[in-house]
Amino acid sequence: MDHHEIPDFSEMQDEDDAFGYSLRPETLSEFIGQEQAKEQLRIHIEAAKKRGDALEHVLLVSPPGLGKTTLAKIISNEIQSNFKQAIGPVMERLDLASTLTNLEHTDILFIDEIHGMKGHVQESLYPAMEDYQLDLTLGQGPASDVVQLQLKPFTLVGATTREGLLAGPFRDRFGIRIHLDYYEAEDLQQAIRINSAKLDINIEETAEYALARRSRGTMRIANKLLANVRDYAQVKGDGTLSLEVVEEALEFFGIDERGLNAQDSAYFQTLIEKFNGRAGLKALAVALSEDERTIAEVYEPYYIKEGFLALTPGGRVATDAAYAYFDYPVASQTSLFH
Repeated sequence: MDHHEIPDFSEMQDEDDAFGYSLRPETLSEFIGQEQAKEQLRIHIEAAKKRGDALEHVLLVSPPGLGKTTLAKIISNEIQSNFKQAIGPVMERLDLASTLTNLEHTDILFIDEIHGMKGHVQESLYPAMEDYQLDLTLGQGPASDVVQLQLKPFTLVGATTREGLLAGPFRDRFGIRIHLDYYEAEDLQQAIRINSAKLDINIEETAEYALARRSRGTMRIANKLLANVRDYAQVKGDGTLSLEVVEEALEFFGIDERGLNAQDSAYFQTLIEKFNGRAGLKALAVALSEDERTIAEVYEPYYIKEGFLALTPGGRVATDAAYAYFDYPVASQTSLFH
């Protein structure tokens, strides 16, 4: 199997690509799955609208690809407010000040990767979040002065894959915390059916489920696989997504029945063969020539969910299930407790 045939899930992180954007739900009622999260948001939004207040600040937490950006835009749509978007790691105080002072009443400021914001930028948000005030420092040194600007009530919606990296005082200022879980196959199948209709794709019910089962519990991956398989069917067949065509396409792209591909096999081959089943993140990243963050945020959460990986004080440990699935003798595994 050639490496160029394998869809790179680490590159499936941009929900705003043309294909994904065209399929994005715009209301809570259109958003599939995540029922508890949707109901919680629905109650908070309706209460805020009845009071005429800005919604409390919202923190959206999940692995990549589960719909944080989509939900943030839905919140804005449901409130009927303006939507401003920023990326945490690149924000500076002046960027933040300019954005905050231009927000209108009940506007949504969405900050993706909010855990990556610099500490001093996070701290400058404290008075803005609590009292709708912005402290601006004019001048430098002993002659500097602090001017307080009053902001219009707004809602900060932060998205993070790594909630633990947020400073405690910053995290505590979010009145609403929403955790998104991996999707059930049935939810993904429903989304695939709806999106296929939007794209005028003829797909069989059994083919829908085959795609759903291989989507790693992730809506973004389901959409990407649907796009890849559609292309394959148009070139290799008549465009109809039958179960036979979908399974043939998934085999061509190197996706197995658990949604794993050659990159995942390489991860466990390296962990088991090179490190005897246990390794630290840095060592794994070097051995795989991969970014530490991509490994920790994109790949490993799914391995943990599937029971293939355990995070221990001694490092990443391949479980018995991983040894069995990737055809290694379980007896060779180092104990989790040593």
